[in-house]
Amino acid sequence: MDAPDEIESEFGVPIPGQVVDPAQWAKTAIKKLPEPGPVDWNAIFGRPAPLVIDLGCGNGRHVLGSAWERRDLNHVGVDLLPVVLRYATRRGNQRGLTNLRFACCDGKNFVRRYLADRSVREMHIYHPQPFHNRREAWKRLLQPEFLADVARTLEPQGRLFLQTDNAPYWDYLRKTAPSFFEFEERDERWPDSPRTRREILASSRGLPIFRGVGVVREMAAEEARTLATKLPRPTFDAGKPQRELDDLERDS
Repeated sequence: MDAPDEIESEFGVPIPGQVVDPAQWAKTAIKKLPEPGPVDWNAIFGRPAPLVIDLGCGNGRHVLGSAWERRDLNHVGVDLLPVVLRYATRRGNQRGLTNLRFACCDGKNFVRRYLADRSVREMHIYHPQPFHNRREAWKRLLQPEFLADVARTLEPQGRLFLQTDNAPYWDYLRKTAPSFFEFEERDERWPDSPRTRREILASSRGLPIFRGVGVVREMAAEEARTLATKLPRPTFDAGKPQRELDDLERDS
């Protein structure tokens, strides 16, 4: 068992926050999302506060750091893989983060079913799976319809944060995201970088990291859905998989 104040690290980079005394530990796992959605997140957290969503949160590096530093915001980390969520929830619990919850769900269904209109302050999506086999391009998360749905959930001036090390994916996003967001590419690292395990691994191998943030445009949900039908599909060639990185990333 970790001792209070112990600092964890992976690949030599500390995990944000510190383990606190067991008497202060929290319960961050949502064992089952309430049906039907959308979810009343203020009720889940027991307080009203702006909502931050981290889709594909993995082992929780970014959302842990954000929840640790920004106690006035409610945070939800979402991932489809229970194995990585076990690491994330343990770390959230041991840091006493009562402003953090983790849910097991795929990103598309989570946004569509469990997030109300204009209910999210920030949406973070880092290193979405590019699916290198082009026959699986339909599985890519950041389809136009999904971006329209994200826009629906963001409150006025709400922001979408994106990051990937896959150049073809980024080329697609930089052309598509501006339809729904006032989108700006970011040349510099985030102040709290690295935000993900994947970022650590990719950077250590000299791969470029592409970053950007978009402020949601004022647009009716129906207008956004109609626009999405006119945009190109993400059928790009994602290149060869980085198998060594993928294997290391799975070992959370």
